Amino acid sequence: MGKGKGSPETWVAVAKPGTVMFELAGVSRGLAESAMALAASKLPVQTKFVVRGEI
Repeated sequence: MGKGKGSPETWVAVAKPGTVMFELAGVSRGLAESAMALAASKLPVQTKFVVRGEI
């Protein structure tokens, strides 16, 4: 007793619905859309591409 629970094996971050996960600036819209499509394919959740002013 008293020696702890061991080293953590995984890390978890809670992201509530409506949270902005990635934000890009200084690139064209086409490049931003393709970059976000690649990022979204790696995530285990549904994503949506939004542009400031269209929210």
